[in-house]
Amino acid sequence: MRSFLLLTETGPVLLLTRCSSITEDGLVDLLKGRGIEKFIAFEVPVSKVHSLYGVPFEVVAADIDHGRDMRILDYNGQHIFSSFSFDELGAAVAYEH
Repeated sequence: MRSFLLLTETGPVLLLTRCSSITEDGLVDLLKGRGIEKFIAFEVPVSKVHSLYGVPFEVVAADIDHGRDMRILDYNGQHIFSSFSFDELGAAVAYEH
């Protein structure tokens, strides 16, 4: 499982996925289905996300474990940005359709 912070057209989102890359075709299609066609993504440590979100993380992670490719964990940009330091973010990956 991986976790990504995405900067999107409508604001930041934090998601969990079982995909190995944020630019995998299936994941990109799921994001497009949610209206996200352009983003800058940063991988964030799953262990940190788990410790920050607790039970909501476990509920979303269970969906991933049971076959869902992706679930958005948080849409609150202020909360997301206050939860992670820039040092915790992976390399930026830019994508646009």
